[in-house]
This record gives sequence, structure tokens and C-alpha cells, in this order.
Amino acid sequence: MSRDLLLKIELLSDPKALYVVRGAVERLAETMGFAAPECQSVVRAVDEALTNIMRHCYCGRVDQPIELYFRWLGRHSKAGRKGLEILLCDRGPAVDKSKLRAQRPSELQPGGLGLQFIRATMDSFGYRRAGRTNRLRLVKYLPSEKPSRRNMRSERNADLHSARG
Repeated sequence: MSRDLLLKIELLSDPKALYVVRGAVERLAETMGFAAPECQSVVRAVDEALTNIMRHCYCGRVDQPIELYFRWLGRHSKAGRKGLEILLCDRGPAVDKSKLRAQRPSELQPGGLGLQFIRATMDSFGYRRAGRTNRLRLVKYLPSEKPSRRNMRSERNADLHSARG
């Protein structure tokens, strides 16, 4: 993990920390070459994922650990494309995978749109439980590195098995 690690953030599950994380994520995305709209999409996706961890995994407790790993995906990545991989790790209870599935527009409800937003704005989304740790993996490719639809399906299938620390 450390070979292409750009940034590691360790924080407690206090929503006051979100402001700092948003600033760091925005600067990192800018530095990597993402345009302003993509930077904002990455920031919002990370913010939403962290908010979900704080609310649902930790039930509002402000003293629980969360780790974020930001990794450069270069040409030598498994997918062979450049981009940013974000791994969010928490030690809350295991997540019910049925709640992570994509929903049809008719099933969407207020308060449940965050995951839909994350799925719509990130190029890849995957969750797995490793021991006592929940691992959510998000990937955003640089615009010139967008995968084809066929490669995106392969990437999504690989996400369930490749999210690792």
C-alpha cells in the first residue's frame, strides 16, 4: 500500500473533522490534475462516505477511529489507468451489503441518496469486510483515463475482492 500512497488521514468520528478532510481532499485532487467539477465530486463523495460511517457505523459516537488512504493509480495499476483510489476504513459493525446495492429511481427515498451520489460520481465503488474492519474503496480516474463500459464492469467485479489496506 505504501508504494503509491499519496496521503493517509487518521481521524475520530467527529463531524467537526469533515471540514479539514474536505480541504485536504480538494487540494489533493487539484494537485493530481482533476478539473474543478471532478475535484468537487471527489470531495462530496468522500464527505458523504465519512458522514455515513459516522452516522450509521458509529451511531453518532464522536470518538471512534476512521482511516483514509489516498493512493495514486498509475499506468502500472491493475486497471492500467491513472487516477485516485480512496480507501475508507472503520471498525464499526459489518455493513449489510443489501443496503449498498444500487437502487432503482422509484426506490429512492430522502436521506438515502448519498450512496447513489457516490456511485454516480465515482468510477468505481466497492465494499468488503476484512477481519473487524469495513473497507470502502472509491476510484476516480483522470478524464483522459476513463474506462470503457466493458472495463468498468470488470473493475466493479474486481472491487469486491481488491479493496485492501
